Amino acid sequence: MTRPSPNTVIAGGGAVGTMLADVFAGAGAEVVVVDLRPPDGPVRHRHLDGDVTCPSAAMAGLLAAADVVVLAVDENTATAAVPVVGRLARDDALLVETMSVKVPIGRAIAGAGGSALGLNPMFAPALGLPGRPVAAVRHGTPPSAAAASVLGMIEAAGGVVTALDAEQHDRIAAATQVLTHAAVLSFGAALGRLGVDPAALAALAPPPHRMLLALLARIAGGTPAVYRDIQHANPYAAEARAALAAAVGELDAVGAVGDPAAFDAFMRRAGAALGDDLTGYAALCSTLLAGLPPAG
Repeated sequence: MTRPSPNTVIAGGGAVGTMLADVFAGAGAEVVVVDLRPPDGPVRHRHLDGDVTCPSAAMAGLLAAADVVVLAVDENTATAAVPVVGRLARDDALLVETMSVKVPIGRAIAGAGGSALGLNPMFAPALGLPGRPVAAVRHGTPPSAAAASVLGMIEAAGGVVTALDAEQHDRIAAATQVLTHAAVLSFGAALGRLGVDPAALAALAPPPHRMLLALLARIAGGTPAVYRDIQHANPYAAEARAALAAAVGELDAVGAVGDPAAFDAFMRRAGAALGDDLTGYAALCSTLLAGLPPAG
């Protein structure tokens, strides 16, 4: 891919696919979004109805002419699409996948004898790309110029790119996504077990609790399939959940005994996970809590 405005086919017109379509189009690329569903809201990009795993003649023609093919679909669909794209796309075309978990899709790409660039926006696209982290994983040996061009477009649009290999990505995602979502969802399930009146929580919740309630509302109100895939497909997910369960069990034991020294030691170990950033995160928390609107 030597020209600055590549032909780009994006399979998947959801939040991630639409965000990337905006990024590519903003850099001057010709973009076609392929999806079985019509676009939600205003149509910003050329749209073709279709299934990337079973392409029509029109879609096959688009794939054959594309410089970049983006799979912004669920993991099962992406895995099924890999050999299809490999068969129809040019040898010098760049395949881009956007899975939340990289090791399994990387195996599928390697099994098909291909290579790809993996992207994972580590945020909900509705928050906007500028200043947000984007993980980048190279599967095999994707054309360096093409991969660099795509990453350059993301950085030019304000994304903050961090390069990782697939295993590093999934280990970090197990901590940042699996563990986080598990902790928040478990918090909500525990609240349900306690049977506390939501109205009483709203009236009396201190700021940290309100922050957790807001996180719970964001996750619980999201798309279950997205969170299920993160909890199920990540090869390190069970390890993350086991660590959470073990930590709660340890806290339960320490709290039941009531030994001040043991509790202090537990808090110090918990804070040590922040490394040298404890003070900085404490300041960030103060800023966030101070910005909460009054209850009621």
